[in-house]
Amino acid sequence: MSRLFNSRYKIGEMIGTGGMADVYVAEDTRLNRKVAVKILRSDLARDPAFVARFKKEALAAGGLSHPGIVAVYDSGIDGDDSYIVMELVSGHTLRDILQSNTSMPESKALDIACQILEALDYSHSKGIVHRDIKPGNIMMTNSGQVKVMDFGIARAMDDYGATMTNTFNVVGTAQYLSPEQATGEPADRRSDIYSVGCLLYELLTGRPPFSGDTPVSIAFQHVSAPLIAPSEINPAIDESLETVLQVALSKDPSHRYQDAGAMLDDLRRAIRGEQVTTKIRRVKPKRNYLVAGISFFAILALVAAGLSFSSKKSATFELPNVVGLTVDQAKALLPNYTINLQQAPDSRIPEGRIASQLPLASTRVLRGSSVTLTLSQGPGNTTVPASIIGQTLINAQAIISAAGLFVSQTTPVDSSQPPGTVLAVTPTPGSVLPAGSPIQLQISSGSLQVPSLVGLTGIQALATLTEAGFLVKTVNAYDPTQPIGNVLAQAPAAGTTQNIGSYVTITVNTQPNG
Repeated sequence: MSRLFNSRYKIGEMIGTGGMADVYVAEDTRLNRKVAVKILRSDLARDPAFVARFKKEALAAGGLSHPGIVAVYDSGIDGDDSYIVMELVSGHTLRDILQSNTSMPESKALDIACQILEALDYSHSKGIVHRDIKPGNIMMTNSGQVKVMDFGIARAMDDYGATMTNTFNVVGTAQYLSPEQATGEPADRRSDIYSVGCLLYELLTGRPPFSGDTPVSIAFQHVSAPLIAPSEINPAIDESLETVLQVALSKDPSHRYQDAGAMLDDLRRAIRGEQVTTKIRRVKPKRNYLVAGISFFAILALVAAGLSFSSKKSATFELPNVVGLTVDQAKALLPNYTINLQQAPDSRIPEGRIASQLPLASTRVLRGSSVTLTLSQGPGNTTVPASIIGQTLINAQAIISAAGLFVSQTTPVDSSQPPGTVLAVTPTPGSVLPAGSPIQLQISSGSLQVPSLVGLTGIQALATLTEAGFLVKTVNAYDPTQPIGNVLAQAPAAGTTQNIGSYVTITVNTQPNG
């Protein structure tokens, strides 16, 4: 891109991309300085909901001025492009550092947590809750300073009217999602504290507090599963640090630190070697949390960049299959959902048609939840995504499919990682391949029972197997006594035990041509 926005910002090369926007390095010709410009993606710019959310990010972050928060300098519209001008930060995200498997000293982990809490203490004092604290939203500058970024789903703390009167979508990332966000209740400053607790737990133990095969299973654990004491994973963690983590990760917000400053004070006491005296409340989770946790499997609403749960206890609906349709046709079938559009090359699907969808067709979700559609750009080259390593198999498959590639083989490997975690990919991340090319994954070993599929529709079987952690091969046959599109047979048989990532073949009843 080579443009001059509003006769001021000379747009240079792209340096990042996300679900809503692309980020470019730019030159502020008026002040003669380098900046970062986040531009709302053109395929989303026609959607008033996305434009409103983009403007909300600019308003939320634009009112914050703190050395630990990526500064927002300006925002505006140039032609059809909505943009935000931000501080250009040289460094890496905390996610990149964690994925590099570089050992981090405890002192460094605690310093990072302290700097995040300082930034949140400031943003909370201004009435802004971040709601999506995670390693990908924490920048580490080359000088070691921490900067919190991406207030794209932030919400003013006094803006609760919508939570009581309208369908309320809570966005967040499963491994760092607070129990109240997972159950559709309003998020406040204590939700950010829970997320910081998750992040610090991972920095100190090498793993997040909860993990699972799907984002929904992880969110379920946040609501109802007991926390494994961090000292059981890393015996070097002392009692005071363990107390800080257990208070921050309490299921009930009223049992956590009530503000970032209180957690910061206790963390500094622990760093100095002083005893932390904050009491951990030993109580059972509230009944509404338990009920909400159990109901996860009935109100599942899964999205690519995270989760959405409605605060209303409405019925769930089965998502239709929109792969192969145009965007307008897909939207006509999904009138009551929030549509996220992204693009990728695909050798199988004609240009301008939907190449993949997430959640998968036949998944039961709430009205108003988010659906991510990948629009085919036709044949062309694509890049092996760098974010595959460390993902669960189901998440990796979604990322790979959205990039226009497919998984041809998985190899189970003994590992300390949770079963189904992607350990390596061939070709290596960053490799440029023709769309439609196969890639191979190494995943941590584990086994599952094959579900019963005969009698389901082919689409239902595909969703069931994918969510369970299997790959799918489909063959066609014809039986005039059975409904068209239903599964006639499967191999291996239901109930047999197979490695995660292995193939299950389904035979789908298909009307012969002619």
